[in-house]
Amino acid sequence: AEHLARLLELERTRTSMATMSDELLPARLPRVAGVQLAARHRTGPRGGGDWYDALPLPDAALGLAVGSVTGSGPSAVAAMGRLRASLRAYAVMEGEDPVAVLSDLELLLRLTEPARSATALFGYCEPAARKITLAGAGHSPPLLIGQRRTEFVETSVSAPLGMLACWEAPSVEILAEPGETILLYTDGLLHRTGEATDRAFARLHAAAAGVPRALRGDPGAIADHVLRSVLPDGLDTAEGAEDVVLLAVRFE
Repeated sequence: AEHLARLLELERTRTSMATMSDELLPARLPRVAGVQLAARHRTGPRGGGDWYDALPLPDAALGLAVGSVTGSGPSAVAAMGRLRASLRAYAVMEGEDPVAVLSDLELLLRLTEPARSATALFGYCEPAARKITLAGAGHSPPLLIGQRRTEFVETSVSAPLGMLACWEAPSVEILAEPGETILLYTDGLLHRTGEATDRAFARLHAAAAGVPRALRGDPGAIADHVLRSVLPDGLDTAEGAEDVVLLAVRFE
């Protein structure tokens, strides 16, 4: 009976952590002309600090972000919520310069969360031009998925936020063709495979390249296919030690 009581308490705690994490993420994704958006989120049993966001900006632009805070449990989830809210404010003020957005976020993290670090990607998306200007801090590169190409976007190697006295890295531009999808994701997707990093990246690339033609018009279907292919045998829905976030952006 004592063992069953502990299991029930553990399950209640896991449910509460998942609920709290979900409540800190967007309730719905915005509708912006020229792009379709879809997101998938899997919470680890202890609650983690992975997040995503999509924020309408002036001039019909869109701010896109994924990131991960170190640690787990309530404190990591709370830190994630604070960083996501701060990144939204910085995106509104200077979203056209993703490097400035992440630099401001790094300064905030260093001053208010000195014991933590975080990885992040922020992109300033111009749907009419099918362009994303992107800056990354210690984060895995996005994946561009199209009918004629499937490739990782080359981003500069940079340290996570909070690791250096002053963070800065150059931004890159992604130009997409009509019908192509850019997939942003957190490292938990790779870690849950249990494989070495290079093999996990190869598995992710193969999953994206293998998206059936009939599904490529739906970013949600693309994200689901990638999850099932990278994490087979039900691992896409099973509880894992790592949070997983995917944000798919399809250009019309």
